[in-house]
Amino acid sequence: MKKAILYFALGTVLSFLINYFFYSSENIGLDIYYAIAFGFAWGVAYYLDTPKFTLPQKLGLSFVAMGILVLAGALIFNIELAIPSVLKFSTVFVAYYLIASFRASKTLRD
Repeated sequence: MKKAILYFALGTVLSFLINYFFYSSENIGLDIYYAIAFGFAWGVAYYLDTPKFTLPQKLGLSFVAMGILVLAGALIFNIELAIPSVLKFSTVFVAYYLIASFRASKTLRD
């Protein structure tokens, strides 16, 4: 769990810094929200990357995480601004497991 939190924190900070310095949006709050979505995806993917979770459980928990992101984004901003967070989350989530699939162990935890 500690490493999942570390992945979340590093992903959030890295994403925010890249967006802030290279894309410089007008809404810093939205940049922070998208960075949190990016970090949340890395943290959740790392946390679920264990044999104790079945594939349906991983899928279900990732959908719950996306629902939380959309709900939080819709409450803070609006639904139109919340939807890109799901795209960021799902892209990172798929990328994590794609990278893991190239390893013999099929995990990035080792």
